[in-house]
Amino acid sequence: MLEINHLRKLFPASAGTIWRREEKFVHAVDDVSLTLGAGEIVALVGESGCGKSTLALTLMGLEKPTAGEILLNGRDITHLHGAELKAVRRQMQMIFQDPYESLNPTMTIRQIVGEPLQVHGLAQDATEREQRIIRALGDAGLKPPANFLGRYPHELSGGQRQRVVIASALVLEPAILLADEPVSMLDVSIRAEILNLLAELRQTRHIAVLFITHDLSTIAYFADRIAVMYLGRIVELGRTAELLQNPQHPYTRALLSVMPVPNPRQKRARMILQGETPNPIDLPTGCRFHPRCPVAITACATADPAQHALSPSHWAACHLVASAELAPQL
Repeated sequence: MLEINHLRKLFPASAGTIWRREEKFVHAVDDVSLTLGAGEIVALVGESGCGKSTLALTLMGLEKPTAGEILLNGRDITHLHGAELKAVRRQMQMIFQDPYESLNPTMTIRQIVGEPLQVHGLAQDATEREQRIIRALGDAGLKPPANFLGRYPHELSGGQRQRVVIASALVLEPAILLADEPVSMLDVSIRAEILNLLAELRQTRHIAVLFITHDLSTIAYFADRIAVMYLGRIVELGRTAELLQNPQHPYTRALLSVMPVPNPRQKRARMILQGETPNPIDLPTGCRFHPRCPVAITACATADPAQHALSPSHWAACHLVASAELAPQL
């Protein structure tokens, strides 16, 4: 349904003095390729600042790509604008991280959820608009929907606000949801409810979801595939069970090593990364992870690693995978 080919998004960042300026760029998204099938949930995982949100904003057309292409159902939507981009947004909606910032505090829930219908001219009359609003609220888990129509965002809990954000996306009946850290602002007790809701929407509405998060434990049980992103690039991609049981990239292993273990008697050796993430303006040569990698070899500092297939659905971009020198499994 959604195909991303060698997508890049660079932000200009001038350096130097007022007498001598040097044009440089922040490599926010740098050569990313990814697919999303109908009804599939793909989790995009990585540290803050690795380019996950920028990728989602670029897919929505809120940021213009520097290079690459985005295909929706085989149609190139990379450089659409105006009415054509507006039509695409009926099929692809975004759920932002902070429901406190996503909702207009001066509008009622009826107005917030109904606004997309007015923008796209979908509801024929007030009765149809009301029916679609009620259905979206119900599908988002706000029941009975009539109890929420006249309320304002400040009268709702954090979880209810996020459900309103989801309802405002569902009201257009999209085929794809781009969920940018949709549970990070919520209490732990509410997170499972929102995750279960997204999994249920995949079943009832056959919606595909690109789920952006920094927490592997959040999506381990409901994502079909996991893409691990580091400094603007995907470094490992695979089926959820396969990637979690057999992680190959050292960065993926480091992320998994700090996941909480349900059984306190089971101990896991933690891989604590040293140093800070490199500057996305002045990227290191070779593998971008090698300055922090505990098992780096000489080739990591000089050559950019290629993607090495571990199975038809699992690959990792790491020199150690090809040379079979990766450290023992964690």
